[in-house]
Amino acid sequence: MDLGLKGKIIIVTGGAKGIGEAITRVLATEGAFPVILGRSEADNQALLDQLGTGGQVRAELNDPAQCKAAVDQVLKQFGRIDGVVNNAGVNDGVGLETGDYEGFVKSLHSNVIHYYLLVQAALPELIKNKGAIVNIGSKVAETGQGGTSGYAAANGGRNALTREWAVELLKYGIRVNSVIVAECYTPLYDRWIKTLSNPEETLKKITDRIPLEKRMTTGEEIANMVVFLLSHKSSHTTGQIIHIDGGYVHLDRAALQ
Repeated sequence: MDLGLKGKIIIVTGGAKGIGEAITRVLATEGAFPVILGRSEADNQALLDQLGTGGQVRAELNDPAQCKAAVDQVLKQFGRIDGVVNNAGVNDGVGLETGDYEGFVKSLHSNVIHYYLLVQAALPELIKNKGAIVNIGSKVAETGQGGTSGYAAANGGRNALTREWAVELLKYGIRVNSVIVAECYTPLYDRWIKTLSNPEETLKKITDRIPLEKRMTTGEEIANMVVFLLSHKSSHTTGQIIHIDGGYVHLDRAALQ
């Protein structure tokens, strides 16, 4: 299916690794021009060299000033913006009992504040080009996890911003949606599970709780939905929070029997 994204310039934050990498790859396959915003110029460029297309701007998105500067640099280098995928973030374990003010605020900067700042900076271009926005979120906003108050609060904020922006931007025809991730095996996930004393047993317990096919969602499966939501094939879809998770969050636990 031709999604009509050829030549569209799409910002992907954290687009060189994990889910972001998968999104960048699918965008390139569809003929779009992904622009990676991330802190590692080497990682960004290594992926672009593989793909033979796309661009990058090095940015530390935890720094509010760099969010605006990064968008300005995208415009200077590539001339326009047709879409934004807010993907960068980290489940940083800033809890309630063991956390503190500084860590909590840092977690919000790492996981939701740059979503707001990037879209605000890109908004004139998105209005001009009737662009689209996709926010990547986590099941943690709905299910909880324990010991990660900052990340959970940020993901609740991502969901709320998706609905709020969808309403505010209706008058411009800009669509805003979220794709929610539950269990996806990324390099970060791999590093975490290898820190456990029984990684294989823990991984099996996790996958056994995923109703559809008892397996983790792939990055490509998430990316396929993201790219569809960026395209005009989803032209009447906005304000939606879509779970690509094999039924993990919403199917009755009886489905696991």
